[in-house]
Amino acid sequence: MTAGAGSSELTWAQLRDLNCSELEGAADGWGKASNRADAGRDRIEKQLLNGLRETQQGAAADAAVGRLRQLSRNLQYVYTECGLVRTTLNSLAHEMKAQQRVLREALEDAQALRFTVHADGSVTYPEAGEGLVDGRPLAGGTASAKGAPGLLPPSGLVAPNPNTAKAQDIADRVAKAVRAAAEVDWRFARILRKLKAEEGLKVPDRTWTDAAGDAAVVRDVAGGYLRSRIPYDASPAARREWWAGLTDEQREEYLAVYPDQIGNLDGIPALVRDTANRDNLQLLIGKLEGQDGERAETQLAGLREIDRQLQAGRQPPMYLLGIGDEGNGRAIVSYGNPDTARNVSAYVPGLNTSLDADFAKNDLKRALDTAKGVSKYDHSNASIVWLGYDAPQSPDGLGSLDVMGNEKAVKGGSSFHQFMGGLSATNENDDPHITAIGHSYGSRTVGAATQYGGGIPGVDDIVLVGSPGVGVDRAEDLGVGREHVFVGAAENDVVTKLPSKQQSAVGVGVLAATGPVGAHLLGGMADQDDDDVWFGRDPASSAFGARRFPVNEGPRVIGSDGVSIDAHSQYFDPKRDAMSADSIALIAAGRADKVKTEESR
Repeated sequence: MTAGAGSSELTWAQLRDLNCSELEGAADGWGKASNRADAGRDRIEKQLLNGLRETQQGAAADAAVGRLRQLSRNLQYVYTECGLVRTTLNSLAHEMKAQQRVLREALEDAQALRFTVHADGSVTYPEAGEGLVDGRPLAGGTASAKGAPGLLPPSGLVAPNPNTAKAQDIADRVAKAVRAAAEVDWRFARILRKLKAEEGLKVPDRTWTDAAGDAAVVRDVAGGYLRSRIPYDASPAARREWWAGLTDEQREEYLAVYPDQIGNLDGIPALVRDTANRDNLQLLIGKLEGQDGERAETQLAGLREIDRQLQAGRQPPMYLLGIGDEGNGRAIVSYGNPDTARNVSAYVPGLNTSLDADFAKNDLKRALDTAKGVSKYDHSNASIVWLGYDAPQSPDGLGSLDVMGNEKAVKGGSSFHQFMGGLSATNENDDPHITAIGHSYGSRTVGAATQYGGGIPGVDDIVLVGSPGVGVDRAEDLGVGREHVFVGAAENDVVTKLPSKQQSAVGVGVLAATGPVGAHLLGGMADQDDDDVWFGRDPASSAFGARRFPVNEGPRVIGSDGVSIDAHSQYFDPKRDAMSADSIALIAAGRADKVKTEESR
């Protein structure tokens, strides 16, 4: 077919006779090539690299690992590009079939009326009706789409042939189908010409940048063919059923063209999400490589660090359950498979968290430390860090706490609620033990999540550490029962002592000017009689009613080494706060009965 943007030599007969099954057969061939590349990559990642790491050491082994990683990266690119070609061809066939249906219906109408459709698309119709003067049948004629659609001859004293409008409609529908098919042909031909790789055996970063552009284009044209069928508005359980009902070929297409959508869709199995997100990670790196600006540079550093850790093959194994560049960035990482684990915990980070190198190193380490801690009590566990929302960003640390409003927590809480519903839907155990952990502003987000639909789906226990309040005044309002709400609050953690916004209004100027020192001073302003903190009642207070576990008091805000807020960030660290880290691990392992408690504030 040779079509142009505005006109084409395509005829209705060619459109009618087009064998779309040949396009679909070609798509299947590209799909097989994509699958072979994916199988090769999988063998390298799960067999060859692991075998080398376990049995070989030295410079030669390191060089072999480097070459295998490069080969794996190349095969990943082959998998992605071949998958894009497959979906482009299937999308082309899909759209051509739609125009063939329009044409076929027009031709069937012409046949039923005994009209003649000519090679140029004009339609001849017979005499019909009767004249107003002599009563004789009115002459037939020919309608052409070149005229204005629906144009009828002037009536005057002569009644129109009733076939005229019908023939005009058929001619217009034939022309419209041919014109639309020509535009489809031209559009897809341009896309297919662009889907080609550079010569050679290497896949540099700029190639992934091109691949990201290719994927965006194919997603756009495949919108009606694939994306419109993704059940965005369905429940996580319904999404799981939707995925289970797809054929292998359909799943492969979604993974190739929409890794960003499938990888971030709650209710899709963890192994599938991990596969999709690892591919999308490379596309995002390529996309951000082609952008300038601080935001792109910051997120790129975070993505590269996550990629480095994924490639390292550490234990417990990492699963990438979400990744994206919207807002301040998205990343959801699990240590252990949350679909097979008996114990699953999900940690929500707080103020100033974004997709950057610090998150990829430190927040991921918190989840890893929890996974290792839980393993002492039960090896069947998965520990997740969930950055699925835009946490407030205060460029001055604690110096601009006016950014800590409820809006981001409420919106993030809805997303976290949906995510946890997905974990419940895909977990294969009859009654998994699930724990929600909120740190800092993340505890407010967890609190917001509990207020949707009768509590967070599947969650048995809630842990709040370094909390400025959760938006409710009683532990029983969190939906799991007060005996299942646990709080860790370090004596020197100023965030846990921030007074309510009403109480601290007089000191906002001091806070903005002096940062942590101001926060320390304002902490002394809290009304100890009503236990108010920034977002309601202090979770560590006796009035709140949660179970408080002992933690290290942490370094003083003002000490010999200057100003420090480190007491706010060591709850998960088994070296800096072994008591807190072990308590979190016990709770996440379903052994909360072994957790020691201390007196509330």
